[in-house]
Amino acid sequence: MIKLVADSTCDLSEELVAKYDIGIAPLSITIDGKTYKDRIDITADEFFSKIAEFKSHPTTAMPSPVDFLKHFEHAYQNGQREILCICMSSKTSGSYQSAEIAKSYFKDEHPENDYMIHVLDSTSMSHGSGWLILKSVRMIEKGLDFEAIVDYLEQHKRNVKHFLSVDDLDNLVRSGRLRYGSALIGKIMKVKPIMTMKQGEGAIVSKERGRKGVLQHYIQAFKSRVDFEQTDFVIVGYTSDKLYAENLVHLIQSETEFIGDILLLQMGVAVGTHVGLGGLSFYFMEKPHIKDGLLVNNINKITHK
Repeated sequence: MIKLVADSTCDLSEELVAKYDIGIAPLSITIDGKTYKDRIDITADEFFSKIAEFKSHPTTAMPSPVDFLKHFEHAYQNGQREILCICMSSKTSGSYQSAEIAKSYFKDEHPENDYMIHVLDSTSMSHGSGWLILKSVRMIEKGLDFEAIVDYLEQHKRNVKHFLSVDDLDNLVRSGRLRYGSALIGKIMKVKPIMTMKQGEGAIVSKERGRKGVLQHYIQAFKSRVDFEQTDFVIVGYTSDKLYAENLVHLIQSETEFIGDILLLQMGVAVGTHVGLGGLSFYFMEKPHIKDGLLVNNINKITHK
C-alpha cells in the first residue's frame, strides 16, 4: 500500500486528509510573536477572521525534517513500504529540502532497503500540490503501481495550471510578489493581478478590472488551455469569500464543457499569510507548451477587441 505525505500548504480539507490517510507535515506561522503549527494550533477560519487585528504581518517557516520523518516511520511500522511525499515548490520554500533530509535520516535508520521513498518537488503552491496528491489517489484506486505514479507526476507536474487573484495587494508586496508601484496603480485603477506558477515561482500573467474580469479570465483561459484527457477534476480555492468561489464553480458548470468533479476548497493559514482576504484560485491540467504572460494576454485582449 502506498503512503501519501505532504506539507500543510497542499491545503486539502480535513475530510480529504482523513479519508485518504495523508500524512501532513505542518508549517509554522508566527503571528505577533506567537508561533502556531498550521492545521494543528490554528485553523483557516480562525486566521482569516482575525487577520485585520494583527499588529504585524505573519511569517511562515518550513516543516523540520523531523516533521516528515515521523510520517515515514509511522508508515513503515504499519507495513507500508512505498512512500510518496509531495512538497510545495522548492523555489518558494525549504519544505522539499526538509523532506529530502528526512529521507536520508530514514535510510540511515533502515539499511535493510526493503522500501521506496520518493520526494516530489511539485513546482506548485497550495492546491496545485493538492491537485497532484488527489491525482495520485485516483491512480492508486485504479491500481497503478508506485513507479508508474511517480513517472506520471514527474512528467506532468509542470502542466498543473495555477491561477490566483487577490483583493489585498499589500500582501503580495510584503511577500515580494509585486512591486509597490504596481500595487499603488492597481489600487487606484481597481486592477486585480492574476498570478500563475512559472518554473516553480509565482509570476503575474494578467491584470483585470474587478472580480468580474478575474472570473472571465479564468473561464476563457480554462476553455483554451484545459487538457480534458488529463483533467478529470478541478480545484477552486478561496481564502475568506466562499461565495466568490461558488460563482466561479457556477461559471465552470454553465459556460464550459467540463463534466468532471469540481472541488471547492479553502486555502490554509500558511498560504493565507501571503494571499490575504478575498483570494480566489483555480487549478487544472493544461495542454503542454502553452505560453502565458502579461504580454501574451494583452495581445489576446487587443485581438479579441
